[in-house]
Amino acid sequence: MSLRILTHAERDLRGTMADLWPPFLAHDPVVSTFWPRLYEVYADFQLWVVDGKRTAAYACTLPVHWDGIPEERGLDWAMSNGVAGEPTTLCAVAAGVAPEYRGQGLAAALLRRMAGLGTAHGLDAMIAPVRPTWKERYPLTPIERYVLWRREDGYPYDPWLRTHERVGAEILSPAPRSMSISGPREDWEGWTGLQFPEDGEYVVPGALAPVRFENGAGTYVEPSVWLRHPV
Repeated sequence: MSLRILTHAERDLRGTMADLWPPFLAHDPVVSTFWPRLYEVYADFQLWVVDGKRTAAYACTLPVHWDGIPEERGLDWAMSNGVAGEPTTLCAVAAGVAPEYRGQGLAAALLRRMAGLGTAHGLDAMIAPVRPTWKERYPLTPIERYVLWRREDGYPYDPWLRTHERVGAEILSPAPRSMSISGPREDWEGWTGLQFPEDGEYVVPGALAPVRFENGAGTYVEPSVWLRHPV
């Protein structure tokens, strides 16, 4: 395996990796509106990891103006209010590793390279509204409690939070409203393959919290966890 890391400015590899996320996540209006700008305006801040002709991983970052206070809106804030003003900080907004490349240290190496983008662009730190990998296993547990779970070795219970901490990140606080997705019942049934016959809360595969249905429409508010990496 011979891996190389390229910026999007060097090569456009969109569409060369299978989608790693639940379909409903594509319907946050803030994120879906802003997402193309990541590649159009901030091409130097997007990374691709290639193994020969295969795309092994990717990472998306964004320069933001941050006053040091973690925002409850997490990803939605980064892609709206965060881009207003003079950039001070790098914000990591997404990272994905193809299943066949997981467990080989690639995620940690990618995080270090992402933080290196902050250094290269003169930014003071890298922050990230991190989507905890195993939170979907515990959708009924509030993110404020989940983020406190630790293993006997002292590292976070969640493997993605643990990877961040092992490369030097500090957990700041939860972002309880990182993404917000709403849609009629028919849309949610298409996104999930489930049926929602009555109003109420439902546990949906891939969701970190329940989806609430009221008057025939479903609303999902996804939490994340703010971390800060030195650069």
